[in-house]
Amino acid sequence: MIKRLSPILRWTVCGLVLTLGAIQVKAQATNAAPAAPAPAAAAPAAATPAAPPAPTLASLNTSVTTLNQQVADLAAYVTNGQAGNELATTTEGNNDSILKSGLNPQPIPANAKAGTEPAYPNMVPGPGHNAWMLTSTALVLMMTLPGLALFYGGMVRRKNVLSVCAQCFAITGLVTILWWLCGYGLVFGVNHGYCDPKTGAATASPLGDLSYACFGHTVFNFPNDSCQPQYVDSIPNGNYGYWMSNNVYACFQLTFAIITPALIVGGIAERMKFSALVIFIGAWMFIVYFPLAHNVWGVDGMFNGVWNANAKVKGMDFAGGTVVHMSSGWSGLTLALIVGRRIGWGKTHFSPHSTVLTFIGASLLWVGWYGFNAGSACAADIIAANAFTTTTLATATASFVWPTMEYFLKGKATVIGFCSGAVAGLVVITPACGYVNPAGGMIIGVIAGTIPYLTTTYMKPLLGYDDALDVFGVHAVGGMCGAMATGFLADPLINPNLSGGAGGQAMADLCDWSKGHLLYVQQFYIVLFTMCISCIGTAIIGYALKFTIGLRPTPEQEESGLDLSDHGEEGYIL
Repeated sequence: MIKRLSPILRWTVCGLVLTLGAIQVKAQATNAAPAAPAPAAAAPAAATPAAPPAPTLASLNTSVTTLNQQVADLAAYVTNGQAGNELATTTEGNNDSILKSGLNPQPIPANAKAGTEPAYPNMVPGPGHNAWMLTSTALVLMMTLPGLALFYGGMVRRKNVLSVCAQCFAITGLVTILWWLCGYGLVFGVNHGYCDPKTGAATASPLGDLSYACFGHTVFNFPNDSCQPQYVDSIPNGNYGYWMSNNVYACFQLTFAIITPALIVGGIAERMKFSALVIFIGAWMFIVYFPLAHNVWGVDGMFNGVWNANAKVKGMDFAGGTVVHMSSGWSGLTLALIVGRRIGWGKTHFSPHSTVLTFIGASLLWVGWYGFNAGSACAADIIAANAFTTTTLATATASFVWPTMEYFLKGKATVIGFCSGAVAGLVVITPACGYVNPAGGMIIGVIAGTIPYLTTTYMKPLLGYDDALDVFGVHAVGGMCGAMATGFLADPLINPNLSGGAGGQAMADLCDWSKGHLLYVQQFYIVLFTMCISCIGTAIIGYALKFTIGLRPTPEQEESGLDLSDHGEEGYIL
């Protein structure tokens, strides 16, 4: 976030405001002029109109104050800062700001006392920042449908390609329903039970509450809320972005909640019943994803060191290295071990049925990931620009290093290697993209092209686990590498929030090499917590389903393919 405007930009903004103000005054004067009456037969001589009253000192002071408020709002909009002129909760008197006019007040919740009004400031979204977040939301959704579906679908055998597409689609629908029902509030809502009883301010909580259940339209909505907007509507939630609508942010984070469990499909591809997977994902969201995402990203999360001064662990994860990739990777491995290996594993060569589909899917993932990483800045600002840059550098580097490793160690640089390297680069840079400089992005690209490659190529056959599409080797291992790399490479000069956010000087000290740059210790705690909640939560759900409804199809169904056994369709009619 830029702290100050340059003199040139400041004078430009002032000139814009003065020009608009002059146009507005002229228009009002024109509209206020009454129409001339029709001439009478014997009209007396018109009286000389009275001169307008001279402006008083009080009126001039009011005009100057209004102009200063408008300039301050414009400056805040340009720099993605908090606007100083917030709207009142009535419909009158709100047109004194160019950027904050014409918004109706929030409705009073049904459970509020008569005559009370919402305590949270009524703000207006900024069109530029909101437009970028809308674009980012569409890009991240594209990562799952069709990106991940094609990426995974090309790597399975052709008799299972539709099963992967169906699993991704089903997860998208199921998670969206859960997100509206209560998920958004459990992750990004303030837990009012943990608020300071004296001040009412948010502190630190392990999970949000039900205030945002059904996007706030239930009896659980906390009346006269001073911690967050009353409803999930177009009013910005200042806890996460001053110029971004709350409902846009809810949809943006929904796309993260969708792709995370969809990644788990890579661990158990070709051998888990569709019905069992849907039930597993529904339970996994409540036991693993919602608590983990709240603690790392929630404004009162226990591990959100950047934005929660009361965080128990002063860690950070810019776009999901732990929340998305580590959780899905460790859960995918755990579930794969519970389900067991595919029939013929170790004897049959499970080669991708369509490398072309995988290539298309990987390309869509790369493009969509710009919304994933740069969009996590929650504004079109300098932090988003840096995240965009480091994502490009790390991904391109890893996509070259991985097949280079293949060439020297295996003798061939494969297209699957290029695709896997690109995805690994995207994964490893994710938690760090908004905190590291371009050199850090290059270092992370080299790490992403080597460690995940060695894990998938040598460690997997050595240990004998059937991680079908390498979700553990790429996402779990890559997410850990990215989280720890953030601990060593985060730079307050790149992201001023590391010193100017709610974490304040404590975060700045953790990123200071003269004081040991001990952020990596805090990052290790988050990595450890993510591993534990992912593995334990997955094991509980997996074994419960295994001993009740069962996880696997019959051997005959598995041999014929899940496309026919689960969906009665075939991906190819040749």
